[in-house]
Amino acid sequence: MTATQTETPTALVTGGNRGLGLETVRQLGTAGYRVILTARDPAAGGAAANEADATFRPLDVTDADSIATLVDGLAGEGVRLDVLVNNAAIALHGFDADVARRTIDANVYGPLRMSDALLPLIPNGGTIVMVSSGVGELAGLPPRLRERFAAPDIGRGDVLALVEDFVAAVAEDRYREAGWPGSAYRVSKVALNALTRALAAELAPQRIKVNAACPGWVRTRMGGASAPRTVDQGAASIVWAATLPEDGPTGGFYRDGRKIMW
Repeated sequence: MTATQTETPTALVTGGNRGLGLETVRQLGTAGYRVILTARDPAAGGAAANEADATFRPLDVTDADSIATLVDGLAGEGVRLDVLVNNAAIALHGFDADVARRTIDANVYGPLRMSDALLPLIPNGGTIVMVSSGVGELAGLPPRLRERFAAPDIGRGDVLALVEDFVAAVAEDRYREAGWPGSAYRVSKVALNALTRALAAELAPQRIKVNAACPGWVRTRMGGASAPRTVDQGAASIVWAATLPEDGPTGGFYRDGRKIMW
């Protein structure tokens, strides 16, 4: 099915085989979108797509070849992506240089790779959503790091320099002195929020909206059974950002449709 055959908008959700990703797929389908669900595991992803009446494509956001295969396939089918939801993320146990590198690679470089690779398929006026977290708020960082991440003119190069400094600081066991938190997941979400602002500025000429959505603390495998919010509530926050009108806001951080502090 191509954009020339239907006016139904198309959305792609990364990490869509379970939890927030799968519920986001379901809610976007209910809202009238044709949804492409991606996941690393073909069996789990295919089963989830069948359950949600979506189309499945295998994808590992940390693998350049996997991304290229996805993009080539979609382009060959004439797919136009009205919405990209960068949901795929990891939260690893422990804290060392390997955990820091793998977390940053999946949670920061992954959404950046996907946004860049799929940009030719996103029309002017399209939408990119970064699924973030309240742990990415800047309040807990020391002033030096907070100021650098909050810089009004921050660019992607600035963000990537910061995360590379973080990974190096962990490897050299100097992250405490540098003011970095002892959580790779938290740093990855701080950086994702900053990247959201940088990409929003880059893509403003094409009127492509880029926003970060916080689902809140949700009862998923990652969030745990004691989390206060349901998966439905968390996904609704993401879907709000994904279904903004063409003239909707860009470069913001939202929970439940309300702007929150960086």
